Amino acid sequence: MSTGALQDLRPFADQLMAIAQQLRDGDLEPKPATSAPDAGGYQARSQDKPAPHDDYLAIARRTYAVRRQRAAIFGSSELFGEPAWDILLDLFIAQAEGKTVSVSSACIGSAAPPTTGLRWLGVLADQGLVLREQDADDQRRVLVRLTERGIAAMEQYFASAGGPY
Repeated sequence: MSTGALQDLRPFADQLMAIAQQLRDGDLEPKPATSAPDAGGYQARSQDKPAPHDDYLAIARRTYAVRRQRAAIFGSSELFGEPAWDILLDLFIAQAEGKTVSVSSACIGSAAPPTTGLRWLGVLADQGLVLREQDADDQRRVLVRLTERGIAAMEQYFASAGGPY
């Protein structure tokens, strides 16, 4: 199959990923790809820390869904590529829901090729916005989450933006 033909299939793959996530969640609201909760792994937010403002979670979900919808309508996720932003949205949503996210799931959530997702995870880690840590239950797996700084920056953005962008 030619490279052009593969690129033509990318929007459909993005749509299928979004639909699969909806089916996993049993929810009609599209959500980013995240791994299932892992009781033995890290918890993105401890029980004594307040959950992000519900409005922020709703804005994050809607923003992620609108970005996937836009890519599907225009036929290419490459037109609007912002893998770092997609990763931040994905991690914010997952942490607000108490879910763990593996590095591979974060790369899928970036809506970019895995190598691009990995590169942007490195940039986000260097900026102190995300943290990679070994899965306590499966040493072969690496989990990723927002740092306190990353959460604060996302909440500050949602407080100032007020809508999906």
